[in-house]
Amino acid sequence: MPTRYYISLPDPARARGADAGLAFRAQGAEAFAAELQEALRSDGLFERWRAQQDDPDAVDPALGATDADATVSGKQDDLHVDLVVTTALPSAVMRQRLGLLAGNGWQLRDVTSA
Repeated sequence: MPTRYYISLPDPARARGADAGLAFRAQGAEAFAAELQEALRSDGLFERWRAQQDDPDAVDPALGATDADATVSGKQDDLHVDLVVTTALPSAVMRQRLGLLAGNGWQLRDVTSA
């Protein structure tokens, strides 16, 4: 069952993960949405992160789950970016991917059934 997440990037310039090779590169609402959507639909971001771990084979494979039907829309609202994510992925996977992409620069505003 899909879930809809309402995410805010209060300071988009600081919405960057600790590892520049994994972090958002986006500069606008639509670009943030596209990068997050790709991170949910494919395992590329997860695999790059996993390869950096001390023991990649010990990483929980459930974190590599993908949702080919995930959608993300982005909207610039004054100085922050609002993202609406619709996905069937577990919240733990969403949090992990957002952490890699945005670090602590994101806020969960609401969660609803899609």
